[in-house]
Amino acid sequence: MAKVLITGGAGFIGSHITEAYLKKQYEVVVVDDLSSGRLENLSDVMSNKLFRFYKTDIRNADEMEKIFADEKPDIVSHHAAQKSVPHSIDAPIEDADKNVMGLLNVLALVGKYKVKNVLYVSSGGALSKPIIGDEKSRESDYPQIESPYAVTKFAGENYVKIYSSLYGYKYSILRYANIYGPRQIADGECGVIPIFVGNVVANKPSILMTYADMPRGCTRDYVFVGDVVEANMLLTEKPVNCPVNVGTGIEVSMMDIYEAILTVFESTQPIKVTGPRLGDIKRSVLDASRLKNLVGWSPSVDLVNGLRILKDSMAKK
Repeated sequence: MAKVLITGGAGFIGSHITEAYLKKQYEVVVVDDLSSGRLENLSDVMSNKLFRFYKTDIRNADEMEKIFADEKPDIVSHHAAQKSVPHSIDAPIEDADKNVMGLLNVLALVGKYKVKNVLYVSSGGALSKPIIGDEKSRESDYPQIESPYAVTKFAGENYVKIYSSLYGYKYSILRYANIYGPRQIADGECGVIPIFVGNVVANKPSILMTYADMPRGCTRDYVFVGDVVEANMLLTEKPVNCPVNVGTGIEVSMMDIYEAILTVFESTQPIKVTGPRLGDIKRSVLDASRLKNLVGWSPSVDLVNGLRILKDSMAKK
């Protein structure tokens, strides 16, 4: 079976993907600096003979070179990134360093060690176009660029395409919607669901940031992490050499999310309404029909059931 190297594989999404590859008997090499990822996310796979872990920053050229030289992966799944839109505004140089220079370091090694397939994680939300009426953001639309984070992700997409023509690897660019599920940390970088859930469980009020013309808050497309994992597995087996949206196509307001959480977690905790956050996109919902047409992917977990799975996973800790 092939060998896959996952950058950011100790993170919320990356750890679920790590488990999925191992279940399919891939050799899995995880590279993570643990700045946001956690070793406990990988506790169930640490003893697996097909698994290896390296604590390394992807910007460390010498250490990454040694890993590629020793492991010689067939596939690279690039999940390591600076993920926060607000942080990209506060620290754009750091954002570019991790998301562009880190990626370029990885791609140089992809070329040198003749990796066959690259999966690059981009952002459907940050790169979606302004939405009018019932339309959805498609991959062919030129994106709105409203934060340094969006700049780096769009640049990353283009670097992946250019390096593919130089080095001959196949690739897939995954434009994720807002992902939620077990292991997600309420750190302000991964969407409102873990923040809202954490507050509800702790009996603390949450804050809803709204625009005057959108009193129920901004809207997003929320997709369960298990469905995202399935998209990764399908694209590993069948690279598509283009960007694909990974979302549900369902536009949900922040208040709708909060009310669903109150229902699932059986709470009446109030929420405080304030003004908008700098850099926030008002509306975002993805058309994932390209992914369905190319590899047969469709989301299988709706929001309420996804929240129930999340609640059950929290109860087992």
